Amino acid sequence: MSEVILKVKDLKQHYKIDQGWLKQDSVVKAVDGIDFQVMKGETFSIVGESGCGKSTTGRTILRLNEPTSGEIIFEGQDITKLSYEEMRRLRRKMQMIFQDPYASLNPKKTIRQILLEPLRVHNLFTPKERLEKVIEILEIVGLSEYHIDRYPHEFSGGQRQRIGIAKAAILNPELIIADEPVSALDVSIQSQVINLLLKLQKELALTYIFISHDLGVVRHISDRVAVMYLGSIVEVSKTEDLYDNPLHPYTQALLSAVPIDHPDEVKERVILKGDVPNAVNPPMGCTFHPRCPVAMDICSKVQPIPTVHDGNHSVSCHLYN
Repeated sequence: MSEVILKVKDLKQHYKIDQGWLKQDSVVKAVDGIDFQVMKGETFSIVGESGCGKSTTGRTILRLNEPTSGEIIFEGQDITKLSYEEMRRLRRKMQMIFQDPYASLNPKKTIRQILLEPLRVHNLFTPKERLEKVIEILEIVGLSEYHIDRYPHEFSGGQRQRIGIAKAAILNPELIIADEPVSALDVSIQSQVINLLLKLQKELALTYIFISHDLGVVRHISDRVAVMYLGSIVEVSKTEDLYDNPLHPYTQALLSAVPIDHPDEVKERVILKGDVPNAVNPPMGCTFHPRCPVAMDICSKVQPIPTVHDGNHSVSCHLYN
């Protein structure tokens, strides 16, 4: 049985909105009490519409955003209790690939300086060994020593994302959180970057949390998938089970929007009514009930609890309680 590398328990990330001295401050419930665990060596994907809280979840796990409450247990240690210095040292084992390759690299530094920095910060290797490590990781991600003294603006979007991946992988971490790593890239480049991530995972024994809204990409790269809606996880399953038999009405709607693979394929489109509710004032009960095509009376009153079906397929929906 695989070892659990990360366990998230009742994680919340709430943001206060200052309404001025005449009004009571509001609270945005970006992440509102989620639970999941990630097994060592797997790719665990988090999917959902824009604004559902998936990127906030990734940043909170690394404590780039301090969590409001909950536990983040990495390799048996609750990292929410660590000091700034302890967390800084731990980040050698936990890295992030950011969505925008144009914004995530310092434009004033060369690729040599960008990739040497994490090795220097964590005081790893001698100066000569650091340079060798930089050249090695550049070649692994499909670039070469020839590029080492160029600046980020001299590269294409796909090449910049490869540099971003190299920066995350150079410390040989245990866990990498990839936040929409291909969404800013051309479709022709996306598959190359996905294949690079899979290659690195195999060669460096990496564990990924892959955050995306592209269900086609997620199906290709994931072992398990969690579906988020308005700060909550509504369904978790192995990838094949989720795509073959989606249980939650929201998951069914998301999958119905994935483009067909063949002209002869027939797919019934599930159209959701209304817009995503405001996270400042989410609906009572199941937060999805105002848009749900099969909502019942209980859905507007009682929040559903996760129930397990067919082994490891978990869903939070009153249809299955």
